[in-house]
Amino acid sequence: MSTILIITMVFVLMFSMQASAGATGGILQIPSNGSLAHCIQRCGDVDISYPFGVGSGCFRQGFELSCDHSTKHHPKLFFGSSTIQVTGMAPSGGAYLTTPIIFHLATRPGSTNNTYNMSWKAPAEGITIGSDNTLFVAGCDFDVTLLEYGTGDIIGSCTSRCAGKKAPNGGPCNGIGCCLIPFSRDLPGFRAKLVSTNTTATQSDWLHPGIMGIVTRDGSYYMNNATDIFSSWKDASNIGDAMLIVNIMDQPSCESAQMHNASYACSNGSSCQDSSSGTGYQCYCPRYSLQMHNPYILDGCPQQAYNPNPKGRCTTSACGRVIVHFPFGLEEGCSANERFLLNCTSGNLRIVVSEDVQYNVTDISVENRTLTVSNMVGGSDAKEAVFIQTRNDGYFDGYTMEDEFDFSMDYDIVIKWAVANSTCQTALQKDTIYACRSSHSHCLHVTHGKIFMGYRCMCSPGFQGNPYLKDGCTDMSAKQRHGLILGIAIGTGCGLGSIIIAVCAIVLVNKWKKGIQKRIRRAHFKKNQGLLLEQLISDESTTNKTKIFSLQELEKATNNFDVTRVLGRGGHGTVYKGILSDQHVVAIKKSKIVEKTEIDQFINEVAILSQIIHRNVVKLFGCCLESEVPLLVYEFISNGTLHDLLHIDVGVKCLLSWDDRIRIAVEAAGALAYLHSAAAIPIFHRDVKSANILLDGSFATKISDFGASRSVSLDETHVETIVQGTFGYLDPEYYHTGQLTEKSDVYSFGVILVELLTRKKPIFTNDVGAKQNLSHYFVERLQEGTIMEIMDPQVVKESNREEIDAICSLIEACLRLKGRTRPTMKEVDMRLQVLRSKRIRKCRIIPASDEEIEHYLCPNVGNSDAPMNIVNAGYLTLKGISSCNRLEQELSSSLTMPR
Repeated sequence: MSTILIITMVFVLMFSMQASAGATGGILQIPSNGSLAHCIQRCGDVDISYPFGVGSGCFRQGFELSCDHSTKHHPKLFFGSSTIQVTGMAPSGGAYLTTPIIFHLATRPGSTNNTYNMSWKAPAEGITIGSDNTLFVAGCDFDVTLLEYGTGDIIGSCTSRCAGKKAPNGGPCNGIGCCLIPFSRDLPGFRAKLVSTNTTATQSDWLHPGIMGIVTRDGSYYMNNATDIFSSWKDASNIGDAMLIVNIMDQPSCESAQMHNASYACSNGSSCQDSSSGTGYQCYCPRYSLQMHNPYILDGCPQQAYNPNPKGRCTTSACGRVIVHFPFGLEEGCSANERFLLNCTSGNLRIVVSEDVQYNVTDISVENRTLTVSNMVGGSDAKEAVFIQTRNDGYFDGYTMEDEFDFSMDYDIVIKWAVANSTCQTALQKDTIYACRSSHSHCLHVTHGKIFMGYRCMCSPGFQGNPYLKDGCTDMSAKQRHGLILGIAIGTGCGLGSIIIAVCAIVLVNKWKKGIQKRIRRAHFKKNQGLLLEQLISDESTTNKTKIFSLQELEKATNNFDVTRVLGRGGHGTVYKGILSDQHVVAIKKSKIVEKTEIDQFINEVAILSQIIHRNVVKLFGCCLESEVPLLVYEFISNGTLHDLLHIDVGVKCLLSWDDRIRIAVEAAGALAYLHSAAAIPIFHRDVKSANILLDGSFATKISDFGASRSVSLDETHVETIVQGTFGYLDPEYYHTGQLTEKSDVYSFGVILVELLTRKKPIFTNDVGAKQNLSHYFVERLQEGTIMEIMDPQVVKESNREEIDAICSLIEACLRLKGRTRPTMKEVDMRLQVLRSKRIRKCRIIPASDEEIEHYLCPNVGNSDAPMNIVNAGYLTLKGISSCNRLEQELSSSLTMPR
């Protein structure tokens, strides 16, 4: 399947301007190195870099430091007047400080369930403790819960037990005498609540009575080697410090700061990034700059010079079938600078992203500022590097990847670029870097949404060509010029009538543009086989008729596909939340397929999906074929995905009782069985995963995302196709043979059943910090007879061994390597329904009081400390209704409603 992925390529990072940084007692404008020469450059062992500083005129507002000389031979640096010691700083990639955060708690022996607290709060607004940090806690027999300071939101938890063992001297921090909690996001502060479960049993063997906590940015190292953690009871000098992020707070965002250039902190050549905490911003030098550069001082991020005179005749060259226009070039001296240098190898044009990562370039457009690339060159390490760059590197800035990156490269990537990350005004001040070289060209600012990318060049009206070359913009044809002169003459001669003519011209131009847009949309409609689709769905009943939407209607529903309306991105498209003119809320999926050879298959799939009527399949309302890529309109599902419920909302246990897990499995299996064997034409989903199982307002299951699905004729057993899917769920037989069968969905569904039992991700990090495949891990445990050890505690508590053995047997059958030995989806559905019906029959004979029923439905209701989620409040109103009756009613409903 060929797909277009639009991402932003910024050859130099974001917008920067010389500005002032008004500060009481600080610098009034962006300083130069010379203006800071009088400032203290070092305190003790710490080098001081602006915007941080000591003394008047040496720091920006909010970045003041103080040097304590009370210890005569070893001064210490502190943040402002606080007690937070500064042990290091780094301004080039933002403004960062390092500081030691260590806690020593004396325990109270002789009793259990003692509670202790560790807390840290930022000394000023705009300072956060970074997400790269990890909390390590050493001691015996306690439970730790990490909470955000102020809000009380749970960040994570861990448990340490000693079980009579002596404190280890080394090895990993794995819950024996030591446990850890990674910070999942930047925080303004934190509070760690520790509950001691046994303060007497191990004190004699524990070398250091009490509990110690350490926050460090070197978590990955100490996770596997906790030697320094345990030795830090006596000497903590070997422990890496925590990292703090200091944001500029005089404006709430980059956009606001750039509009108030009198206080903008980022110097020319630097880029700006909004704070992850929601308020403030930071400045960065581009990634091609050295780390010693400083974006907060004048010329702190040096820009590459612009070469306006390419050597020889290389202003336009070719590599294979691709024409290369300046400012790009194929050899040194032929490009504007090294960032525009491309590589031609054996007729293949390539762009080098990093030392190990390259892309094949299939098209270059100077007029549209785009490169079209495909077929990444590099191994698995290179793929990982591209994933990191896609999320973090300046070359792909402005694109956010929330799901796995599809490296099969069976699609093109259209990369937008700006010639430099500077404003036109700033670039004009320096002739060595200004790119608009033609005398008949002008400079335009380039944005991507709200993100400022830099500037580009464009030929003046009446001229065309390459604005990046001297005399590159040439006069238009005499006929076009004559028309322009005639229009000007008529307007001048008519006097007052010229105003009317101008207004009429504007109206006519707008109508002309609308006419062009209408013709383009109609052309897309025909190319996308819209007439064929109209015929295929014309015989549907009026009560269930699939609608063909206009592009204008969907643009209005999504506020022109605004980024704030994005619900999620995946391997097959981007999903937006839309509100139609009749106030119906829908989910609009913008697909990535564009090749003509696949349009007929897409139309066939839409016609099939429009006829699916099943309560556990997301309903397709209609589609739009007036855009270059097709748009699908689905019903909006309000309560998120099963993946989020299992792996993100880990505190939501009311909705994850054993009965609810069985219900979700039964509903999902029934929907897949319907697609395989009960639909008019069998459909293989091909991307079954917990992220594609949605939960509606009443938490009923909905199967979604048919972007990778394939329909087959009744006499076919499989289809040959390019392998697509999600790692962790992908059928190994399908991966190796490329033959997609109904058993491929069965394997993926087996992985979902393991997720429901263990609450682990399909690819998870094990106790030693290594990535592990959940399905392999489950089968190994099953064969070893240790399966109960990996079950979710709530499953163990609410189910019985007979039920667990039954579902484990089913999972083992689904995960068999040979597809022919796996059960069909219908057989899976029937076995799950049998398991559910047995549980209902057992419930009938178990009496329960109102209080017992409430505890059964939501075990944490009686615990005031239990985490709650307001979205689940509706489930708490079930008090007084027998859970067994509820199960029986659901089963009866499932047998009578269409599946």
